[in-house]
Amino acid sequence: PQEATLYVIASPVGPYFPDGFKPITVVADTVNVRAWPGGAGDTKIGGNYAPTIKPVLDAAAQTDGRAQQVLFLFGDDHRVTEVGSMNVFVVLRTASGVELVTAPLSGDILPGVTRRSILDLARADPASVGVDVVSERVFTMPEVVAASREGRLLEVFGAGTAAVVCPVREVVYQ
Repeated sequence: PQEATLYVIASPVGPYFPDGFKPITVVADTVNVRAWPGGAGDTKIGGNYAPTIKPVLDAAAQTDGRAQQVLFLFGDDHRVTEVGSMNVFVVLRTASGVELVTAPLSGDILPGVTRRSILDLARADPASVGVDVVSERVFTMPEVVAASREGRLLEVFGAGTAAVVCPVREVVYQ
C-alpha cells in the first residue's frame, strides 16, 4: 500500500482507585512474588497481574479495607520491586541531597511509560522537581523503614498508565 490511516483515540483518565485521586495504603508483601528474575516481569501481560489479585484482597482484609494495593518485595533482604499495578518511587534525604529512587530495570520490573517520563523529567531538571539525585538502584524495605524512622523519607508514590501518579499515605510492613 502507498497510504496508511492512523487512528488515535483519546479519552480522559479517571481515578484508578475507588476513593479517587487520594493517597493510598499499601501492604508490603514478603511472601508473594509479583515477578521472578528471568521471567516475564518486564512485560505487560495478564500473567503478571492475575497472581496479584489474591494478595490485594488479602491486604485489604488484613487492614480492614484500608489497603488498596500490595507493594511486592523480593528476596531475604526485602528488595522493593513494584506495587501491583504501578512502578514505585521513594524520595529520600541522603548525604548527597534529596534522592529520587526507583528499582532498576533488571527483568522483573515493568519499563513503564509513566516511569520513564518521571525519570526523564527529573533528570532533565532535577531542581524543578525538588531532587538532587535521580537513581535507578536496588533498595530495600529496611532502608525505607530506617529512612522513615530518621525523618529522611520524604515521599513514596506509585506511577502507572492507569493509576497515573499516586501518592502512598501508608506502607504496612511486618
